[in-house]
Amino acid sequence: MEGRQTAWRIYRESLPILVVSLAGGIFAGSVLGSDGMTAGFERFPGMLLLLPAFLATRGNVYGALGARISSGLHQGMIDPEFSWDRRLVNAVVASFLNGIGVSVFIAVLSWGILQVLGRESARLVELVSIMVVSGVLTSTTLIFGLLALVFASYEYGLDPDNLIGPIVTTLGDIFGVVFLFIALTIAEVLF
Repeated sequence: MEGRQTAWRIYRESLPILVVSLAGGIFAGSVLGSDGMTAGFERFPGMLLLLPAFLATRGNVYGALGARISSGLHQGMIDPEFSWDRRLVNAVVASFLNGIGVSVFIAVLSWGILQVLGRESARLVELVSIMVVSGVLTSTTLIFGLLALVFASYEYGLDPDNLIGPIVTTLGDIFGVVFLFIALTIAEVLF
């Protein structure tokens, strides 16, 4: 009987966030399909190549952060609050640096692939600049948003492990696309 109760609890905790994730995915898709985003992709060739990797790595990097925080909460090693805790700060800094580093790597790799294939590409400095701006914005937003949601869910008696995947995916898609749009807009002014 306990297995059935555990399964029901996971389902009950996960379903609402999955519905929110669905709505978030639709919103991210509508931003992605907007005229401004399409124009940015045309102005900076190569953006469409790096977009899936950029969005996927948001989930990878910050999913790992969420898992670390959740494990720390369950083990009593991290308190569910924004405080200067060495473990929490180390995890946040590592995730931030990983998020920025992988953003730059994606830009360089995409540019290199397009060069090898002989396809049209924006300049390397343009792709890297766009990815750094969008990477910094998404990293900052995802870190604070994820921490707030994980701490709040834990405080309300929910298991953060049931929520981290959909939360990170949704926040990564929504803010990744929105901040990529902002970065493209800034790049159009600067370049």
